[in-house]
Amino acid sequence: MSIRLRLTLWYSGLLAGTLIAVGLVVYLFVNWNTYAEAKEQLLEQNNTIFIQPTVNFLDEWNFQIARISRGPEQKKIYIQIVSYKDGVVRQEDQLLQLDTIIPYPEADKNPKEGFRKVKITSSNYKYDMLTYQRPLVLEDGTLIGLLQIAVFSNNEEKFLGGLRTILIFSSLFVVLIAFTVGLFIARQALRPIERVIRATEQIEKGSELNMRIPAAESNDEIGRLVHTLNMMLSRIEFAYNELDESYKAQRRFVSDASHELRTPLTTIRGNIDLLDRMWTRIKETNPDKGSGEWLPFDMEHWEMSREAMSDISAEAKRMSTLVNDLLALARADAGYVMEKEHLALLPIAEEVARRAQLLPRTAEWRIGDLSALEGVCVRGNHDYLQQLLFIFIENAFKYTERGHIELGALQGDGQIGITVEDTGIGMNPDEIPHIFDRFYRADESRGVTVGTGLGLSIAKWIIDEHQGSVEVTTREGQGTKFTIWLPIAFSGKAPSTIIEGTDHLIQ
Repeated sequence: MSIRLRLTLWYSGLLAGTLIAVGLVVYLFVNWNTYAEAKEQLLEQNNTIFIQPTVNFLDEWNFQIARISRGPEQKKIYIQIVSYKDGVVRQEDQLLQLDTIIPYPEADKNPKEGFRKVKITSSNYKYDMLTYQRPLVLEDGTLIGLLQIAVFSNNEEKFLGGLRTILIFSSLFVVLIAFTVGLFIARQALRPIERVIRATEQIEKGSELNMRIPAAESNDEIGRLVHTLNMMLSRIEFAYNELDESYKAQRRFVSDASHELRTPLTTIRGNIDLLDRMWTRIKETNPDKGSGEWLPFDMEHWEMSREAMSDISAEAKRMSTLVNDLLALARADAGYVMEKEHLALLPIAEEVARRAQLLPRTAEWRIGDLSALEGVCVRGNHDYLQQLLFIFIENAFKYTERGHIELGALQGDGQIGITVEDTGIGMNPDEIPHIFDRFYRADESRGVTVGTGLGLSIAKWIIDEHQGSVEVTTREGQGTKFTIWLPIAFSGKAPSTIIEGTDHLIQ
């Protein structure tokens, strides 16, 4: 609901409440004033009637009526006396001429003295009467009858009915007019805010932070709001430009550093491999110091050099892996788009499973049921899909000292899932939302394994590039299961397994 409509509804509701209160006061005042003269006439007539209640007071007719003098504007008064004992009704002569009985309350309702409005309906007429009733009781408090003094009030009721109609319809008309005028006034008052909204929407859709909201002509609250928003946009544009330049510089640094470091690292590793082959040949030709042939180094120095060479090689491999990871993430940040084609998923999984057998590990490597991959094709990049599977497999090898690691597959609704399940150390479920963050180590506090914490970040990027998702199920001390879901491009095989419910699904 818009502010304009809310303001109009509040204004109209307040006006309607005021009109109802004023109309009610006016109606009550007019009602009191209309019946005041008739009520006064009935009270005067009541004061002239003397009745001595007895058990048979109607039979004995022991009461006196003195007619008050009536002017030309006074109403005709009708008198009726009711005996509850015998159910007899006595009426004054004028009421007998009407051939009707004024309605009266039964004795069990314990009628009270006072004014009462009644309606008299017959086959020939229907009219209203205002009555004043006085209960007739014996000295012991027993109710034996009722005195009713009445006047016709048709004119008063018609007048009050017309007044009610006028008040209701005039109030509705005034509220309707006020609502319409209020909408127009609110629209005119809030028109500058609509200009602000349109300008901000253009900025949001076009990402043009250099746009400004047209300044308001007045210096009211709207004008100050426009000025404040324009100042805020200026500061946001300045901060955004600085952040964008800084971000571009960071991406260039990571990308350039990765490219620059790859070449010397490759050279180092090549030279180390060459030295390793040379020293191996020297050792084969000089099995011991007693051969008499010249040996460049004695055996002790040779062993030390070999250990140093091994350390250099390991560190070079680790740095090379880190640089490749940084390069992959730099490409992801730079919006690198993979070249994709339709690929059969089963050969990729089988090739990865075969090559994974050669990786260093302490746990058993199992190849589970991959039949769900038969005939399934996805649209993706062959090299990156292989890298994706190797990341999860190597991660499982790293955190599983005993037990087994198993590669499997299953099909869902329009998706194919590849599972990597291990029986390793597992994770706390609270850590799952963070495991794909860069440099995050779920076991950092425990120091169980070594690593950079970039592998799963790269895996998440590859999954996103393939419009897939990853599901994680884990429990501390019992292992972890990763399920990589990829959309099926086309399949020659019906789905074999439908997954109902997951523990954690990361899109």
